[in-house]
Amino acid sequence: MLGRPRLTQDVDTLVFLPEDQWAKALSSANDHGIVPRIEDPLGFARRSRMLLLTHTASNIDIDVALGGLAFELEALDRAQTHEMNGVRLRLPTVEDLLIMKAFAHRPKDMEDIKGLLDAHPDADLNIVRQWVREFANAITMPDLLEDFEKIVVRRK
Repeated sequence: MLGRPRLTQDVDTLVFLPEDQWAKALSSANDHGIVPRIEDPLGFARRSRMLLLTHTASNIDIDVALGGLAFELEALDRAQTHEMNGVRLRLPTVEDLLIMKAFAHRPKDMEDIKGLLDAHPDADLNIVRQWVREFANAITMPDLLEDFEKIVVRRK
């Protein structure tokens, strides 16, 4: 919806939920046919801040990022409501999505960055660079920003 259409096999979401409520959230999800897709989902969540789930009726994977960073809270506050086929969704701003994709740094995320930049040539790249630089410095991984810049330069 924000970038170019592509076939995806999952739903990604970001929530802020205290750790003492994770088990209750899993139980509630189970009531709706959403179940863990790995053994020891809470142990994995404590290590990675991710709950990996599957909606059994549709066989669609749901990756729940358990937010904890100030950036993630701010991104949730900036999220905008969009309607698609009668369904209302809160989606991140294109800038916040670019930041998240650059930080995830997987090949498919880097490809998504290209599509987002093509679809949103007016995106504020200065704010994206600022956050990607901050994350790159925090985790001592300078190629986060370098790889983002390579995509920006190739796009021009």
